[in-house]
Amino acid sequence: MTMEILTGNELTSGATVYLDGQGNWIEDLQAARLFSKEDKAELDSAIVATKGTGRVISLEAEEVEQVEGRIVPKRLRERIRAAGPTAPLTLNGQAYDRQHLGEDGHVSI
Repeated sequence: MTMEILTGNELTSGATVYLDGQGNWIEDLQAARLFSKEDKAELDSAIVATKGTGRVISLEAEEVEQVEGRIVPKRLRERIRAAGPTAPLTLNGQAYDRQHLGEDGHVSI
C-alpha cells in the first residue's frame, strides 16, 4: 500500500526533516508519520501550519512504501536525501558532520 510522508528542509541548517506522529520535525525517516489517502486533510493541514512557522521550507508529500517494516521512499531523490550526501564529508582531510536539530528543535549557527 502506498503511503505518504511529509518532508522538507530545516531553514537554518538545511537538514532533511520529516513530520512525526506528534507534530514534531525530526531527522529520522523511520519515525516519520505515514499518511494514507484517508489522511489527506490532515496532511494538507500540516503543510499549511508548517508554512506558517517559516521554520521548514521546501515542503513535499512523498510517496513511500514499507519494506520489511522500514519506510522506503519510492523516488531515488528521496532515498538519497534520507541517507545523506553520496560524496564523502571531509574538510581539509577531517571528517565533519553537518549540524543537527537540537533537543529544542533549533540549530545554533
